[in-house]
Amino acid sequence: RGAPPRLSRDEIEVLYLLWLLFAAVAGLRQKGLFAHLAARLERGRYLALKLVLGTLLLASLVTNDAALLAAVPLVLALENHRAALAALLVVAANAGSALTPFGNPQNLYLYWYYGLSPKTFLLAVLPLGLGFALALSLAALALPTAPRRETPVPRLAGPVWPELLALLIVLLVVLKILPLSASLAALGLLLALNRRAFRVDYGLLLTFAAFFLLVDNLEALLATRLAHPHSVFALAVLISQGLSNVPTAILLAPLTENWRALLWGVNVGGFGTPIASMANLIAFRIFTAEADFSERRRFLRYYLFAEVVALLLGGLLWFTF
Repeated sequence: RGAPPRLSRDEIEVLYLLWLLFAAVAGLRQKGLFAHLAARLERGRYLALKLVLGTLLLASLVTNDAALLAAVPLVLALENHRAALAALLVVAANAGSALTPFGNPQNLYLYWYYGLSPKTFLLAVLPLGLGFALALSLAALALPTAPRRETPVPRLAGPVWPELLALLIVLLVVLKILPLSASLAALGLLLALNRRAFRVDYGLLLTFAAFFLLVDNLEALLATRLAHPHSVFALAVLISQGLSNVPTAILLAPLTENWRALLWGVNVGGFGTPIASMANLIAFRIFTAEADFSERRRFLRYYLFAEVVALLLGGLLWFTF
């Protein structure tokens, strides 16, 4: 019998950093920072544009899931075009999260697995992010939205500096500006000042760990290497539609050295089916919980149209750049 599968040191480090990132973001969400910032975006002109670009930027900093948890509820307070704007926000969150190593779990995993530098990572994904930012801006400008109903901007539920400082430390560790040991300062801050921040999705972390453990066996089962970049990109996009992009990244990374193709593939693969990305499911759950049946149908139509266009745009950008 072979040795039982075990997590490698790199895999443990990725899980640890994801845990701290999730905790810092959860603490900020509990204190209402994201809802506060998102509500301020809804004031003044160019409402749709500000919401779309704000979601894209927020996703690049605090993950696509957190960005949608803040932005989609605000769409439900609008007077018209709610379904279309919500669909645009899903695309914006996935596109924005592709821009940074900490924008989504698959990016952090691949960034750590291949030992990339921040500059190398950014240059690799910059055409993808800029292409989607331009396309989303044009779509948002074409979408007229009435101002939101007059409701006060939510107040913060306490000082947010501990969570912001913890988040900054974690991001600097991910960017390899600070050593991994510096993350203990973030851990200590949250333990001392906001233990509720650690009420994160442990089921999701355990799912990641389970996929890490399965990688060796799956690699042996597949018994192949993926050499051509276009094949890696296309396979990553395809598998993500049914398996989701995070496990797809974990599955395919040991099979190829073409990290850029895989990075693009799993991020573009987050567009498409509702299960292609966890962020898609979050948006579905929030929007459908408060919308009536006819609006749910409209949202599904807009979502499918936007996601097909996003898949095509992602493929076009890949083959162009």
